[in-house]
Amino acid sequence: MRDVMDIVYFDLETQRTANDVGGWDKKAAMGMTVGATYSSGRDRYFVYGEERVHELVEQLRCADLVVGYNVLNFDYEVLMGYTVMDLAHSVPTLDLMVELEKIIGHRIGLDAVAQATLGCGKTADGLDAIKWWREGRRLDVARYCCFDVKVTRMVHEYGRACGHVFYHDRMGGRRRVDVDWGETTRGKAAA
Repeated sequence: MRDVMDIVYFDLETQRTANDVGGWDKKAAMGMTVGATYSSGRDRYFVYGEERVHELVEQLRCADLVVGYNVLNFDYEVLMGYTVMDLAHSVPTLDLMVELEKIIGHRIGLDAVAQATLGCGKTADGLDAIKWWREGRRLDVARYCCFDVKVTRMVHEYGRACGHVFYHDRMGGRRRVDVDWGETTRGKAAA
């Protein structure tokens, strides 16, 4: 039995856009280029190419808790192209975007939360990662994906420690959001 809870922070990038596959309802056809995780139990990052996607799914399945940003409605849906496992209902997951949306009433991007909370944000976006992949810049895609995992982790850790995070609203104002991302999330399955 492990003494340390293994929180796995997770993000992935895709090969194709929603337009390429015929719409947002076909996320499983987008294909994964790179998946990145940080395991708190092992204190290290992991990078998975498409050829190792089943190892990624296994790491997620074995985690005490998976934390991500829009993982329930995007990343897990992309992974459905590779597995029959319904990750959203079988893996304990804390989706920070979903949790924030419940509180503030609308979706908010990771960059808006990271910039307001940490003073730093994302280095690019998913469309840049697809472009880089098509140009053969695989290392750039992996770095970008790992940085998103790091930003997600830092936002989550800040929220756990402080009981709140901040975001920039549509008018440019900085807003505080109280969150409960403490140990009570252990074993919390997605609804």
